[in-house]
Amino acid sequence: MARATRSFVCQSCGAVYAKWAGKCEACDGWNCIVEETAGTAAAGAPPGRLGSGKGRRIEFAALSGTSEQPPRLVTSISEFDRVCGSGLVPGSALLIGGDPGIGKSTLLLQVAAALARSGIGCAYISGEEALDQVRLRAKRLGLEQTDVQLAAATSIRDIVATLEARDGPAVAVIDSIQTMWLDTVDSVPGTVTQVRASAQALIELAKRRGVTVLLVGHVTKEGTIAGPRVLEHMVDTVLYFEGERGHQFRILRAVKNRFGPTDEIGVFEMSDRGLTDVANPSALFLAERRGAVSGACVFAGVEGTRPVLVEIQALVAPSSFATPRHAVVGWDSGRLAMVIAVLEARCGVTIGPNDVYLNVAGGLRIAEPAADLAVAAALISSLADTPVPSDMVVFGEIGLGGEVRAVGQREARLKEAAKLGFRTALSPTIIAAAGQPAARPVGGINVDEIGHLSDLVARLRPPGRALGRTPDADERRRPYAPAGRRQGSYD
Repeated sequence: MARATRSFVCQSCGAVYAKWAGKCEACDGWNCIVEETAGTAAAGAPPGRLGSGKGRRIEFAALSGTSEQPPRLVTSISEFDRVCGSGLVPGSALLIGGDPGIGKSTLLLQVAAALARSGIGCAYISGEEALDQVRLRAKRLGLEQTDVQLAAATSIRDIVATLEARDGPAVAVIDSIQTMWLDTVDSVPGTVTQVRASAQALIELAKRRGVTVLLVGHVTKEGTIAGPRVLEHMVDTVLYFEGERGHQFRILRAVKNRFGPTDEIGVFEMSDRGLTDVANPSALFLAERRGAVSGACVFAGVEGTRPVLVEIQALVAPSSFATPRHAVVGWDSGRLAMVIAVLEARCGVTIGPNDVYLNVAGGLRIAEPAADLAVAAALISSLADTPVPSDMVVFGEIGLGGEVRAVGQREARLKEAAKLGFRTALSPTIIAAAGQPAARPVGGINVDEIGHLSDLVARLRPPGRALGRTPDADERRRPYAPAGRRQGSYD
């Protein structure tokens, strides 16, 4: 007979403790340890060991064998199919996370409706909304006539029994995994144990019967999917839906994909009729760009397999506080501090006593180091009040010595820039290896190669003017010490 054991489990990281504590030593979280009850494998069996029952011997297969892969399920939503790797794989499990109200349920309802139009059986199981609420959303999106099966349920046992039926659907949407519960686990829905057990039951169903399961996951205030971290390891694909709720653009980003490229993005536009594909994100991100403005620079980046051009905006202004402020939106603040330090130490540019504001236009978040040179160009342009040429794109990585390092997929970046009408590119110097041909121009773009950050400063600095001098008391409302005295002292 199974014996109930009590343990204390952290709801943030899943660490298990013998007694309650106010702080989790594994993730440094406070007030996140909850008492849970579970059963052991067999009564009288030593802890950590199996019972006396014998297991079934497994069969091994040769590594050289091949098996026919079933065709992918194409939703006809091009941006969603791109992120998933050309469609959904039968028998796979996908986890979609995002902030509340970002559009996760709207996107998955559109995906289910698109699959239903092509004759694929789809079920939408909601644990948060009633059927009438889902129908109202479908009516607003114009999807009320599609053959999508709706259900409001939270019991995993009932859901698995329904999906295992011979006439069951091929695709199932579970909204959300935090509301599901398994009767064999003695804890409330949303806890680490319940989320892990519920997801495991659904993933086993997906692998056994070939049902494609799409799980909606809540996120924490840090932006990560709530529940145990092992949940992201269990599923085949993890997608994050990003964007500001007050902004019409949404970014669907793949952070894990066993059947396609990672870091792939899909761009959507939110309207009163739902989410629509954005075929050319570069043109969309640059649609409101104003030419001949200092502090603005176009960065030629790559997201997954897609080149994307986006505008980076910087504003360097005199600070009225003893400690200047650095505000960053869409980029890593630590990397901004590194670029500023290299400009000051290697190029003689003084930015320290000024406030620095950096923004990636369009709501896109950039993570690749190739944006270093574009950020530096925007900072120097704002500081010198000299616009970057409007027909120029910039990309390159900056080292701590001030050197500009080469980045990958150079030709793809240049081709995308040429397609949008840019005529000049500022890029790192390409050093051809022995016996290899030198880099050739791509797409008719005039490539200006630089090897050190000081070359960029020389191109943007007005003749006879030093960049970044310390403002005097008349230029700043708060009197700072003149040049030559210790920064922070008063007159």
